[in-house]
Amino acid sequence: MSYKQFIYCWQKWLLSILVRAVVMICLTAGMLGILGSTAPMSHAQAVFPGSVAANAQLVSTIRRIQDRQTPLKSTALNATVYHSPDCNCCGGWIAHLKAQGFKITDFPTPDIETVKQKYNVPDNLSSCHTAIVNGYVIEGHVPADDIKRLLQEKPNIVGLSVPQMPVGTPGMEMGNRKDPFSVFSFDRKNSVAVFNKYPSS
Repeated sequence: MSYKQFIYCWQKWLLSILVRAVVMICLTAGMLGILGSTAPMSHAQAVFPGSVAANAQLVSTIRRIQDRQTPLKSTALNATVYHSPDCNCCGGWIAHLKAQGFKITDFPTPDIETVKQKYNVPDNLSSCHTAIVNGYVIEGHVPADDIKRLLQEKPNIVGLSVPQMPVGTPGMEMGNRKDPFSVFSFDRKNSVAVFNKYPSS
């Protein structure tokens, strides 16, 4: 190999190393910019479109995880509660929600059944009061923690219910007695599922 051929091969090899290094730096910088950005995806695409296309699924997964970990304090806790004017336990449940950070709009009504029909509460899930919390129907003495979980997960359902008035639910306290009860979810087709379970004590 002549001296000129040696120089040519050496320059070609060095150029290939430099190109790979530049590509890796750009990919790394692009991913860090996208994953660390709070801007909409369109802005990230403008920063480094090729990287977004190659890593769209990864970015989407990471953002879903971040959304689930977003503190609930960023979500307004507004509840409109409909109940009979003579219902004392409804007042206890309202006090429970207030203590958990909910802002209450209180609507006593003598025609609570009309409210339940308006919001499509199934007869077998009905209780003494009906509330609307951020668009979800909350029927009966549902614990605040379950409502907060509902608002965190945002499932495609109508709402939650604790049917009837089990002793030991929020607003139905009677000393140390606590009956077992379940929190049910229901959808527009009246499909019912267990959302949470509470044992007796």
